[in-house]
Amino acid sequence: MSRPNLLGEPPPTLLPGDPVADAALAEGTPAAEVAAHHPTVSAAWAALAEEALGRAERRLRDTVEAYAYARTGYHRGLDALRRNGWRGHGPVPWSHEPNRGFLRCVTMLARAAEAIGETDEQERCTQLLRDCDPDLAP
Repeated sequence: MSRPNLLGEPPPTLLPGDPVADAALAEGTPAAEVAAHHPTVSAAWAALAEEALGRAERRLRDTVEAYAYARTGYHRGLDALRRNGWRGHGPVPWSHEPNRGFLRCVTMLARAAEAIGETDEQERCTQLLRDCDPDLAP
């Protein structure tokens, strides 16, 4: 039986956007170029991870690259969340567009971890997604 949190849930963490990087990605600038010029932007790392996992003839190398890209964006996202008041728990809603880069990185990290048999990592990432936004994870 779970007990309600008597202290209440912390307010949602809403990351600021990066208009220059966001515009570059929206205009089709290659994700590697955006990541190189804006290395703190998780959305660029998420796009790189998605590209690597989405390759039609994916090899183990592509999966490992996706894992590395996703992990980089995940850590950059954690840094941004902490700078914006997140203390390791509480909502990080998908509905807030600038949060999506981080959440996409967590999703890609879970998928890549599963693909290489890193079950503990996959489970941690899935739980983090549930904790951030319950509608995101199975």
